[in-house]
Amino acid sequence: MTVPTGIRAAASSYDDLVQLVLAGRIGPDPRTQRIALAFTTRQAVRHEGRGSGYRNEVLSLRLAEVVGSCAVEPGELPDGAVEDCVGADIARLVEHGLPPVRVAALDAYLMHALPHGPENGARPCLLTAGTSLEKSRARAKAVVELIDASPGATVLVVGVVNSLLEALRARGLAYIPCDLKGGTTEWGEAVRTNFLAELERCDAILASGMTLGNGSFEPLRRHAQRHGTPLVMFAQTGSAVLPRLIGSGVTAVCAEPYPFFWLDGGLGTIHRYGEAR
Repeated sequence: MTVPTGIRAAASSYDDLVQLVLAGRIGPDPRTQRIALAFTTRQAVRHEGRGSGYRNEVLSLRLAEVVGSCAVEPGELPDGAVEDCVGADIARLVEHGLPPVRVAALDAYLMHALPHGPENGARPCLLTAGTSLEKSRARAKAVVELIDASPGATVLVVGVVNSLLEALRARGLAYIPCDLKGGTTEWGEAVRTNFLAELERCDAILASGMTLGNGSFEPLRRHAQRHGTPLVMFAQTGSAVLPRLIGSGVTAVCAEPYPFFWLDGGLGTIHRYGEAR
């Protein structure tokens, strides 16, 4: 496993990372770290000039000075999940029965133990103030810059965001849009629902951190590692988790901890790990 300079506490897989945390090999004993606050954030958006909109729902857990998050499909989180997290320790929550709780808890712990910053391998990238669409496009540009691919290459996009597709088009990159929800892109392109069937057709993969919570991340990581396919993650979900998997299938990460760009029109910061163009 080759890990870029500055990336600390690298793991061989998601499960390996959980075991490192439970063993106390990354930071403080997770049995002593308790969640003080748990909450959900829901939003619906339709950017000016866009033909369609979307909804988001995110579970977030507060640990000391940080917030860990995991996106879920709207309405998917059971009643009582938030209350079940409050006061619970990280060791219990990273083995919780609900995947979004496990991911949000691991994210909070790792952000507490290994904050986003140059000392842990991150390069900050400023998002200027603007409308929701302006900030979406600025983030998309920062994400797509992490993809090591030449014009004409095909990128498998797992988790369709129209601003990302727009940025890929601007770089002359072809793409295969995939999302469990299906539907069409802003340009009327069919969105595939089975990304596994498309993996052999792509030169690079661009995937949402939401794959951590829905169980589709590890197949992506294993394919990328086995075939040497660049895998770039854009991560509101698991922003502190995915950088620890660089060198084990993940090539680069654009990490965006809570509060996300769509919550505030002011200045913001995202954190990029791995090689940028």
